[in-house]
Amino acid sequence: MDEVTRRHCCPLRIGDQVPAFTARSTQGPIAMKDFEGRWLVFFSHPADFTPVCTSEFVAFARASERFAALGCDLMALSVDSLYAHFAWVRAIRDHYGVIVDFPIIEDPTLVIGRAYGMVADDAQDAGAVRAVFIIDPEQTVRAIVTYPVEIGRSVEEVLRIVAALQVADGGKGMPPEGWRPGAPLFAHPEPTLESVLDAADPVGWFLKECE
Repeated sequence: MDEVTRRHCCPLRIGDQVPAFTARSTQGPIAMKDFEGRWLVFFSHPADFTPVCTSEFVAFARASERFAALGCDLMALSVDSLYAHFAWVRAIRDHYGVIVDFPIIEDPTLVIGRAYGMVADDAQDAGAVRAVFIIDPEQTVRAIVTYPVEIGRSVEEVLRIVAALQVADGGKGMPPEGWRPGAPLFAHPEPTLESVLDAADPVGWFLKECE
């Protein structure tokens, strides 16, 4: 709780270490440190039993094996109570035939949501934004995606970001716009005058696909 409090007035940025916390979840007591050594997609939703959030959770649950194949776990958060989470998970299973098998934590005091910038300090509820934090195995924030409450997130884009970060970390090259696994990567430019002058065309020294 001390780490969460320390971050309370300092919004997280890419490259920050995530605040530690322990909370109740649909998978039992859970702590951020439980995910050390794995990638994590940690996302907030405004409320249980809402149409857009339900569509997102169905999509995340259906994609859970694809995230697992990337060594990436999922964890969600809202201000709703643990019992509301249980009832919502049951409703999703009964209606869609989909089991939400990732933890959903409760945050009735908004402490965790505010520490992560998922909820504004002066907000009276969690209905402001749909935030996504992509966290690496060292518990460092690598990407932050924020959607307004009115529209749903793209689970495919979240998957793409995780895969792209892993490829970039592996030193295989730089993923370009719209990159998908298996597509070409850009090579890192050589920071030398010789590479600039010897390039076959004006952009060839910095705009080059990996071999």
